[in-house]
Parts: sequence; C-alpha cells; structure tokens
Amino acid sequence: MDRAERLLDLLALLLDATEPMTWAELRDAFPEDYGSASDEAAERKFERDKAELLELGIPITYVQGDDERKDGYVIERDAYYLPDAGLSKEELAVLYAAGSAALASGAFPGHQDLAHALRKVGFFAGELHPPRVRVELGESAASSPQLASWLEQLWTAIAARKFVQLTYFSPRGQGKITDRRVDPYGLAMRQGFWSLVGFCHLRQGIRTFSVHRIRSLSMNPTRPRSADFDVPRDFRLDDYVASQPWEHRFHPPLEVSLELCGALAQTAAGAFPGARVSRAEGGARVEVKATYLEGLLRHVLSLGKDCKVVAPETAVEEYRKIAQRIADAHGEARA
Repeated sequence: MDRAERLLDLLALLLDATEPMTWAELRDAFPEDYGSASDEAAERKFERDKAELLELGIPITYVQGDDERKDGYVIERDAYYLPDAGLSKEELAVLYAAGSAALASGAFPGHQDLAHALRKVGFFAGELHPPRVRVELGESAASSPQLASWLEQLWTAIAARKFVQLTYFSPRGQGKITDRRVDPYGLAMRQGFWSLVGFCHLRQGIRTFSVHRIRSLSMNPTRPRSADFDVPRDFRLDDYVASQPWEHRFHPPLEVSLELCGALAQTAAGAFPGARVSRAEGGARVEVKATYLEGLLRHVLSLGKDCKVVAPETAVEEYRKIAQRIADAHGEARA
C-alpha cells in the first residue's frame, strides 16, 4: 500500500471508530505496513504518518483510558470537522460554479486544494445545480506553458513563507532577463493576468512581477518547516497590483482633474473606477489619482473629444504633447 492510500485509510478508520484504537488494533488493521516490521520500525512509521496528518490539520491524539473508555488513539471530531456555515443550496451552487470555473481555466494557484474543497462541497451538499461560469486568462498568460506550474509553486511558497529564486524577463528598455531572489507575499489576477507581489532582494523593495514573464522558478528547499520571512503587517495586495492603466506605480501620486461632457458624462464613474465624480454644468468633473500619468492620458484620448484634461498644468501640457504625436503619426500615415 502506498503512503497516500495508507494515510487516507488510517484517517477513515479513526473517524469511523466509536472508541479509541489501541496500537495493537492499528497493527492488525495495517498488517503490511505496521505489522510486518519490527516493533521499533513499525512505531517510527506510524509516528511519521501521524506527523504528516498533523501537518494537514488532522489531529491524532493518544488518550488515557478510564472507567468509560480504553486507552488508544482518536481523532477529536470537534477539532476535525468545520462548523456548518449555514449556506443555502443556491449559495453552495454559486461557490461550486466559481471554483469549477477557476479549475477549468487551467492555471489557478492551490489547484489540488481547490479540487479537494469542491469534492467536499459536492459530497455534503448533495445534488447541486450550479450556474455555468467561464474564466479566461489573458492571451499572453494563457500562452505561457509553465503558468500553471509557476502558480502552484508560488502558492506553496507563499503559504510556507519560503523565498523563491527566479529568472525574470522585463520588457522595459530593450528587454533583459535578471536573476531575482523574492520573498513572495501574494498573488493577484487582474484583467486576466496573474501577478506576483513580494520583496525583491535585488531591488531592495516590494515589486510586482507578471507571472507569465518568469522563465525559471525554484523554492528554497532548505528547512522546509521554517519560514524565511514575515509579511509586513501593513502590506495590502491592492496597493501593488494595478487595476487601471493609471494605477501602475511609476511615479508619486498626482491629482488630475478631468471634464466630461455629453453622453460620456453619464458614465464617468464607469470610465474612471475609484475616481471622485461630481456633477458640473453640462457634464461631470472627475478627480483621478494617477501614479502613471501617461497611462491615464492615453485612456483619456481613447474616449474622444468629450473628455479633456483641465488640471494640473503639467498634465495638460503632457496631454497636448501625446495628442500631437498621435496627430503627427496619422498625418505621416496618410501621406
């Protein structure tokens, strides 16, 4: 019997037991594993199995007998089973659908844990009728053959707080590959792309890495049960993973004022998520905090003549320069 099968059978045996099981009874139940070796070797093997189950959150304990029960090993059910979350069938169906869509995407961190959780939901909830949900990765991310492997390794490293060594391709400038040691703090998927956020020892600061640009990855194998780092208490993943083009952290925050008119004014909040929107005569005023001004200005230009930059002057001037470059490029193309 292989180790995984033995652990599952041991777990099932102790959960089904109505009273503590003695060491003799366990040896009888697993004659090929605990019964064929010497007493000392069999006990070492059982202790290793206990330790592995404990790491998985399954507490096997030895209890002293009394007048009501005998000595032996038990799994405390109150410590093993989670309390009922009180979710309705409809809520469980939504959770099941979301988890299934994440698995079907082909690249999701904690793939095995998620699959195990879905099996539990399906088993305890009985017949479910989940809605159909689909998750698609961005084109560049989906084309990376190693993406699923990178995500799984990073998931493990984040949970164990172990540093990773990676080679990383950066497209800035002429593009180059660098070797990095990174303490991984978290993963996020925005607009179909996975990002790793962590402390980069090369740059001596927190950096964001596109997972599909990783070329090789390995987790620190030494002292696997000891953490290599602590995540700062004030760390927030959202501070480092941009949702919008103007949220990339390329420079200090700059307050930019925009004016929207016509039909566009009615959709100001949707065009600039998270910005402050106020109604003005004939349109809307939008205040955007940008840490990547060019990204914001290009987005403004894409919205057409009903959106313009009004302050500060540095942003207005940069807006004019970008617009002129675009106009010149189109003029050359027509010529």
